[in-house]
Amino acid sequence: MNWTWFHRLGSPPHAYRLAQRLTPWFAWPAAILCLLALYGGLVLAPPDYQQGEGFRMIYVHAPTAWMSLMVYTTMALAAAVALIWRIKVAHAAAAACAPIGASFTFAALVTGSLYGEPMWGTWWEWDPRLTSELILLFLYLGYMGLRAAIEDPQRADRTSAVLAVVGVVNVPIIHYSVSWWNSLHQAPTVMRFGKPHMSPAMLWPLLVMLIGFTLLFAALLLVRLRAEILARERNAAWIREELGA
Repeated sequence: MNWTWFHRLGSPPHAYRLAQRLTPWFAWPAAILCLLALYGGLVLAPPDYQQGEGFRMIYVHAPTAWMSLMVYTTMALAAAVALIWRIKVAHAAAAACAPIGASFTFAALVTGSLYGEPMWGTWWEWDPRLTSELILLFLYLGYMGLRAAIEDPQRADRTSAVLAVVGVVNVPIIHYSVSWWNSLHQAPTVMRFGKPHMSPAMLWPLLVMLIGFTLLFAALLLVRLRAEILARERNAAWIREELGA
């Protein structure tokens, strides 16, 4: 098998230019799909027979919660690649993931509180799902804080990468927490074996929003990856040539 493409991804100039070319191909579809999903979820979908109009918060809450896990998994994979193959661009990709994932996690916690107060009668409960999601936010913040606290860039990369890889154990805990423990949080209705427990009119906007948020993450990751590469390679000759061009 020819692994030339993999090694080329480890080249900062190649990764920078590739990210620059791919960003619009993710950003524009993400914007279109998110707008379509919002219209479908807020206007076309009927009210829930139990939760009424309040269920519409799910079209933001569920995708942000899903993305919080996806982004951390991506960050941990990039960190593992960086540790194993010592690829600097992989460290940059992991660093680029952290603030995006922290934002998604914070949004999931806030929208979850807004969703939970009218449904459960409380803004916060030390529920297994909520608690493990809060721990995920602390892992993101800890990763960013650790990187900022270490002056040596290479040591900061290695130490924060170890934290990212170790912290990935929290991802399956979050996902399966409602099944493993007695949880106030509702059981999965979409990401489950068998047929989803949602009507098609409610389901399609949620699935479209999940795809839109995934593409949004890809676009944001590419933008932040370019910024990370610029910061790391600021004294390289190819940067001067790229910016001069």
